[in-house]
Amino acid sequence: MNLYQHFRKEEHHFIDQVLEWKEFVKNHYCPKLTDFLDPREQEIVRMVIGSDEDVKLSFFGGAPFTERKRGLLYPPYFQPGEEDFALTLFSIGYPSKFVSLEHRQVLGSLMSLGLKRGKFGDILMKNGDLQFIAASEIADYVLLHLHMIGGTKISLKEKPFTQIIALKEQWKEASITASSLRLDAVLAQAFGVSRQKIQSLIENGLVKVNWKTVDQAHWECREGDVLSARGFGRLKMIAIDGKTKKERWRIQVGMQK
Repeated sequence: MNLYQHFRKEEHHFIDQVLEWKEFVKNHYCPKLTDFLDPREQEIVRMVIGSDEDVKLSFFGGAPFTERKRGLLYPPYFQPGEEDFALTLFSIGYPSKFVSLEHRQVLGSLMSLGLKRGKFGDILMKNGDLQFIAASEIADYVLLHLHMIGGTKISLKEKPFTQIIALKEQWKEASITASSLRLDAVLAQAFGVSRQKIQSLIENGLVKVNWKTVDQAHWECREGDVLSARGFGRLKMIAIDGKTKKERWRIQVGMQK
């Protein structure tokens, strides 16, 4: 059976990487720690590793509710602990009474350090408190170089994971119908806006599918996809239930603001 037939073409390179990790563990009989992976990448790793008795798999991102997690592939003899995932939790100090910082500003400042997105986990925000999770191997570099976010001076402090900001993910299920499974058609129906508005967001790089920016309005959505549009929120393609009598697609979605 061809492994690649179950995945989109743009995912094939990542599958090759996972296969290399798998072979590394088998050949060296030692653990392999990945960078932070988004949920879709985590799913791909699970599918590629499968039920291989020679390679075990665990994920951890700082807490059960975190979205981005590091993966650990390891031989059967190895018993992983949380310390093996090499995570550091940072708290961001800033004048919250006078300034509001947004997720995109924090991420933009982290990316300006010249490090890969894979070195950073979730950015956590609640009631003015800000935290982010980083790979421990770059923690000292971040401490040394990150002093500003969105033009605001900030301070960083390492925190134990017992003090992580606890977030609860809430999805509201709904049923929609769309003229096609095109990305612009699905998002327009789900968010109640025109396709032209969605197309503009797509053209400006403000729409993602499975945590990756997509610049094609005709992208075909599938069951299990997670779609997001800047300023509108996020939705899961829970199920595609076929067509109505009027030849429209009936879709079950989970929506998150």
